[in-house]
Amino acid sequence: MSNEHQNIHEFDFNLICEYFSLIERQGPGSPEMTLKALSFIDNLNDESVIADLGCGTGGQTMTLAQHTTAKVTGLDLFPGFIEQFNKNAANINLQHRVKGVIGSMDQLPFERESLDLIWSEGAIYNIGFERGVTEWREYLKKGGYIAVTDASWFTDERPAEINDFWNEAYPEIDTIPVKVAQIQKAGYIPVAAFCLPENCWTTNFYAPQVAAQELFLKKHPDNITALELIANERREAELYNRYNQYYGYVFYIGKKL
Repeated sequence: MSNEHQNIHEFDFNLICEYFSLIERQGPGSPEMTLKALSFIDNLNDESVIADLGCGTGGQTMTLAQHTTAKVTGLDLFPGFIEQFNKNAANINLQHRVKGVIGSMDQLPFERESLDLIWSEGAIYNIGFERGVTEWREYLKKGGYIAVTDASWFTDERPAEINDFWNEAYPEIDTIPVKVAQIQKAGYIPVAAFCLPENCWTTNFYAPQVAAQELFLKKHPDNITALELIANERREAELYNRYNQYYGYVFYIGKKL
């Protein structure tokens, strides 16, 4: 899910789930970028185990599952997302090896050193990038991989308006070299880092929200929280259109030493 100017947990959970369930993706990305990141991962087979943390309704998870033979568990805090996730898996006949479970990424329900790959698109901000890559490492087998997207600065300096917006929304936003160094410090070999293109935000994330917002506001016309949520999403989209040369999501991939 995207990084909101107002912390996502300050909104009503049910409203958040309802709104973001109206769109296919709960954050910027694309199947092409998921597969590009997957191309850096070696040695996955039908014995491999993948965990997608903060999976939402599973847009990227289903792409992973369709291009590997691994067992895949999607984990998300929102029960509504997991319900839709499991329906999506069944709709493409992947329910035998793809399962969504309700849970928190700061208390993972996996055995230590049991995972071959930890995946997380647009969700690690919930506990912070450095904490996430550090704590999740113990759940990976030796030689296992982590692949996450996180909001990152593309430049060392940027206009005050966007700088202040993101530092308030997500204080751990930083430049790509800093994030790569954090991965290395946490005990991984940095394998790759690449920026998601603009269409991952505009075409795949913000554009589908336009119709969803109209439906949502018609259903909740007098709900102040709903109105604030939509205003927040529109503000974020406006700022991205104005300042996307300064920031975006970056895919970071590391291999556990």
